[in-house]
Amino acid sequence: MKGIKVFAPATVANVSCGYDVLGFAVNTPGDEVVMHLNDSGEVSLDVIEGDEGRLPRDPAKNTVSAVVINYLNHLGIKQGVSIALYKKMPFGSGLGSSSASAVAGLVGINELMGKPLTQEQLLPFAMEGERLACGNAHADNVAPALLGGLVLIRSYNPLDVVKLPVPAGLACALVYPHVEIPTKEARQILRTHVPLQDAVTQWGNVAGLVAGFCTNNLDLISRSMQDVIIEPVRAMLIPCFSEMRQLAMEQKALGFGISGSGPSVFSLCSNLDVARNVTAALTAKLSEAGIDSTAYVSEINLQGPQVKHLQPALSKQHP
Repeated sequence: MKGIKVFAPATVANVSCGYDVLGFAVNTPGDEVVMHLNDSGEVSLDVIEGDEGRLPRDPAKNTVSAVVINYLNHLGIKQGVSIALYKKMPFGSGLGSSSASAVAGLVGINELMGKPLTQEQLLPFAMEGERLACGNAHADNVAPALLGGLVLIRSYNPLDVVKLPVPAGLACALVYPHVEIPTKEARQILRTHVPLQDAVTQWGNVAGLVAGFCTNNLDLISRSMQDVIIEPVRAMLIPCFSEMRQLAMEQKALGFGISGSGPSVFSLCSNLDVARNVTAALTAKLSEAGIDSTAYVSEINLQGPQVKHLQPALSKQHP
């Protein structure tokens, strides 16, 4: 039967000041899903590797298979699907692990069904995968993982998503300290009321950041990467945060912030060389503090998921 392999990228959500409304994709890390159609009429999750046994094996409870079930039910299609999930990114890292799995599963099944839905039409299904994973159907991870590049979620009701231009050569330095901050807990500590002056400052920074990307103005991007609402609270959960910020800026990063709910941190950089210097400085600081970490460096991923159609297995010939 037909098969497909899909790689979906990790993502940096919020991009400092854009809580729940901005996110961009990176080239590495990410998740890979291999999917085959069959005649069983059921969706099965046959293989999970790289999760250390932490993910549910029930297809209705695992993000990668649950979104496939919802997709098929929505289209009224009775189709057997076997799924293998290869986790190639850390859990609870703030890099959109559940989003990558959901997007890979959705893109795979949509391709195998002949692409009846556009990438944009797949987004609500991916968001429901996020709800299953962390209790909130936000789109700042799944939208860039699905569409690639930098994405603005202008509105959630109705859903209105805008893909923004990205300056050529812009790179991201990602550092994941090996401590875990569950997304649900990281959301629960946030303030529910914001002083008007903080809100005004944040609105200006979000507008400035979007304008900087749209006008290829790196200095404006740098000035706008300031978060006065979310980051001050979440930074307390991340070891060496202020020291890492200072080091990143000393290494000529455009800006520094928390990736998603953390503990991963990111630095936007004008090029890959700067990004490499930043990761070297940050991982050295964490090591000095006795904290292991993993670093990733890449340009912004503009294309989103990568798809490879697999050849059907040849049936054995009997004389």
